[in-house]
Amino acid sequence: MNQEELPMEDLLVYEKEYWGKSYRHIAGIDEVGRGCLFGDVVAAAVILPEGVILDGVNDSKKLSAKKREQLFEEIMQTALAVGIGFVDAATIDKINIKQAARLAMKQAVEGMKVRPDFLLVDAEKVDLPIPQMAIIKGDANSQSIAAASIIAKVTRDRLCQGEWEARYPEYGIAVHKGYATKLHREQLLLLGPTPMHRRSFLTNLFTKQQELF
Repeated sequence: MNQEELPMEDLLVYEKEYWGKSYRHIAGIDEVGRGCLFGDVVAAAVILPEGVILDGVNDSKKLSAKKREQLFEEIMQTALAVGIGFVDAATIDKINIKQAARLAMKQAVEGMKVRPDFLLVDAEKVDLPIPQMAIIKGDANSQSIAAASIIAKVTRDRLCQGEWEARYPEYGIAVHKGYATKLHREQLLLLGPTPMHRRSFLTNLFTKQQELF
């Protein structure tokens, strides 16, 4: 089976393959915030009922914020189980972002009220003794992974617009969600990093700035 992007009606191809092999609880897993300068990396794991098709579920990056919010509620109501994992900036700096993303994914699976018997993972491996498959562009090829991407994205965006914005209002977190936008870089250079900034991500930013003077 090739892993090119599938049309919407084929987003259950991988799920159907493993349901056919008698795996009943298949979890899709994805993370968001890997490329941010600020805040946690957030992962989600979602088990949807066998055969259920959620209209509109797709890669969270292709959906409007309004559509993601709508689908978030639908997924939460429909799913057999949802787990969410968070790994903070200090841990990201300590173990690196790849390992932090994997840790968040592991936490998401461990937090589910139903233990999955198979994992579909967006281009990663989860450090658990559960059969699994890494799918390139998984959020565009598997409904379960796409659902996880929506849960993770909405969860993190709500933190950016709520708790994290309130904690550090001068940085514009609600606007740029922690990514390296012009506004974010300017405020970082003006005010310096907060405890929630990933220091290991900022080295190049400050080095380049110093070279201008």
